[in-house]
Amino acid sequence: MLTCKKRHNYECFFIFLSIKLREMNYEELREYCLGMKGVTECLPFDEFSLVLKVQGKMFALLPLDNPETQIALKCDPERAIALREEFSAIVPAYHFNKKHWNSVKVDPQIPKDFMCELIRHSYDLVVAGLPKKLKEELKNMP
Repeated sequence: MLTCKKRHNYECFFIFLSIKLREMNYEELREYCLGMKGVTECLPFDEFSLVLKVQGKMFALLPLDNPETQIALKCDPERAIALREEFSAIVPAYHFNKKHWNSVKVDPQIPKDFMCELIRHSYDLVVAGLPKKLKEELKNMP
């Protein structure tokens, strides 16, 4: 909890906003993804493309060689279009099926909590498409 001693309320508000809206870096994106149940990471394409999978199925890719921090995420097709229209930092993902994958740039217009929600959405879509056996295995993981 942020406490403010001898500061005006507006100063506290701006400190809070700067903490809440701080952009995520590659390590924070990676750690958030790895914190979800059943997630593993690998470099199947090259040494710069970090793939995050749940039960062996990809839900995110971090292009570590890109100077602009970004993440490729699976997305519901209708939502993908709506997000692209609303946010300039969200575009069709390069080398992916443009109908199902977005590239989300880490940008001030994408707050950290919204980025986490987009990652969770991608994870949930992939989990929903898993075979019953893999869903059960995931459910039984600690």
